[in-house]
Amino acid sequence: MQHPAPQAQGDIATLVQRLGHAGLIPFVGLAGLMWLVSGDVHAFVAMALSAYAATIAAFLGGIHWGMGLPLDAPARRFHLVWGVVPSLVAWVALLMPAYAGLPVLALLLVVCYGVDRRSWAQWGWADWLPLRARLTAVSVLSCLLGASAT
Repeated sequence: MQHPAPQAQGDIATLVQRLGHAGLIPFVGLAGLMWLVSGDVHAFVAMALSAYAATIAAFLGGIHWGMGLPLDAPARRFHLVWGVVPSLVAWVALLMPAYAGLPVLALLLVVCYGVDRRSWAQWGWADWLPLRARLTAVSVLSCLLGASAT
């Protein structure tokens, strides 16, 4: 299934980029706060950062359900199975202390990018991968900086 390249979408491409960058605000803001607050507030900020990273990972997995539903097996099976993996791993990471869970979430976000890098091209979404790489880099760095502040 082919989708228009970002250049052909004009306003939509701009909207996607703006929304993607806006989605980094909680990552960067919470990772920064991890270094500025202490006590009970520190634990709350750590949980907020972990929960946001887990939410994003679940979202990235959910995209694969949308990709997989119209396909025939075995491609459908891969996307449907992969679609739940990020949610399950993120849930386990949320149960861990932030110093351990945030690196797991960082690794999960990298793995999600790797899977997307291999599968998005077949959908005509390869032009979106540079944006996706930047968003992943900042979110992973934020998780790791947050973990190092615990």
